[in-house]
Amino acid sequence: MPNAFVVDIGTQSMRGIVFDHHGNMLAKKQVKYKPYLSRKNGYMEQDPEMYWEVMCEICRDINKNHPDIMKDVVAMSVDTFRDTAVLLDKDKQVLRNAILWSDQRMAKLDTKLPLLQRLAFSVVGMTRSINAIRKKIKTTWIRQNQPEIWAKVDKVVHLSAFINYKLTDNLVDCYASSIGHLPFYNKKKRWFKSHELLFPIFELPLSMMIPLVAPGEVMGIITQQASELTGLPAGLEVVASGSDKGCETLGVGCVGNDVASISFGTSSTVQFSTKKYFEPEPFMPAYPSVLKDYYNPEVQIFRGYWMISWFKNNFAQHLEKKAEESGKSVEELMNEEMAAIPAGSEGLVLQPFWQAGLTTPEAKGAIIGFTDFHTRAHVYRAIVEGIDFALREGLERMERRGKMKIKYISVSGGGSQSDLICQIAANVFNKPVRRVQTYETSALGAAIVVMTAKGVYGNPEQAVKEMVHYTDTFMPQPQCVKKYDEIYKKVYLKLYSKLQRFYLKLED
Repeated sequence: MPNAFVVDIGTQSMRGIVFDHHGNMLAKKQVKYKPYLSRKNGYMEQDPEMYWEVMCEICRDINKNHPDIMKDVVAMSVDTFRDTAVLLDKDKQVLRNAILWSDQRMAKLDTKLPLLQRLAFSVVGMTRSINAIRKKIKTTWIRQNQPEIWAKVDKVVHLSAFINYKLTDNLVDCYASSIGHLPFYNKKKRWFKSHELLFPIFELPLSMMIPLVAPGEVMGIITQQASELTGLPAGLEVVASGSDKGCETLGVGCVGNDVASISFGTSSTVQFSTKKYFEPEPFMPAYPSVLKDYYNPEVQIFRGYWMISWFKNNFAQHLEKKAEESGKSVEELMNEEMAAIPAGSEGLVLQPFWQAGLTTPEAKGAIIGFTDFHTRAHVYRAIVEGIDFALREGLERMERRGKMKIKYISVSGGGSQSDLICQIAANVFNKPVRRVQTYETSALGAAIVVMTAKGVYGNPEQAVKEMVHYTDTFMPQPQCVKKYDEIYKKVYLKLYSKLQRFYLKLED
């Protein structure tokens, strides 16, 4: 029986998982770690070597405890979170901690773009958005603030490339992992050329970029040194898959034109899988899918279900003792409280822009409708509903731009474990919401790529049919649908335009 071994690297934990060719999870080892190191408020960094050390621990554990399962592994793959660059010197040694995707520091606009770019962005009204992108480029911040480190940089790579290098001694990356603030041409699945319009934004020479391969290609084999550290057999093939979100979309079976993948994760997203390239919003590229011939247009709510953790840490600490006594998690207790609150949170509406987006660089979070009878549980439900409203707005915009019609939704991420959260989503979107057999959908997506690459299945569609199994479906409830539709159209969609001038004032 052919098995696939996948290491799924998340912001807060790492999982090593073995799947068989029917999508059954045969073994799993999870290690949690401190999400980030911080020198000051808003700074979020982590040592790339920490991820490698945890990965070695996980691999050794699974090899030791599941030798019969591991002997049938035909290949492995690694998926990681996105937009986290690792700086390497000429000896491929790490120069500093990686600045994580969630980091809030901003670079200065200390150089002018070429005249052609300035004119082009001005004509289409994107100057502010482009400037917002430039400020978020962490390599620019390092160049400005740590020139002694920047002078030693030879290569700038994503975390995925660094980990695969440690396994194979081959410094390459998959183009489906190249999602972040590097000069990558998403439509053509390659690095930008120096004469192309967007190249100057990143202020990175092409000499710092590394070769890219397609999903399903073999990136290398486990070296003898890596074998000794991980316990994995030397010579085992390492297959390219892609980013965690891209693998997640495949792992929930999102391969047709009528289904959307929604992730209720730390960063909440809605994605399609489509062979037609289109931008979900101006200057926001569709990302290369882990399916070779597809793209994943995406709308992202940057703080997403991180807001649940924020709420829990700040307003639900009193539930920790009750959770310990009942054997339930704090989130489960919060969901029980939320269940008593009617759809619409009795007039409380939340706009979940705790972190601004590309075309809304001045956006902030907002809650309106407070009265004296609103409770903590109302606020919690308003957060869940607000995230869904924002994702619905993004989904509808993508449907219009891509001329597609979504019939149902497949969900993943931590929030998808809650029946109530899935039911709220079905009601907000007015579409059936489906949940698959495992919470580990990123790893399942990477396993699908492995099984296809090794010829177990002739194509990804066949692999999805055999490995993705829908276990729960949540149907829209007409009364709640009507309530949410009214709030969404009459209140939520009008919030941003009404509040924008105040957000701009707060920037002064």
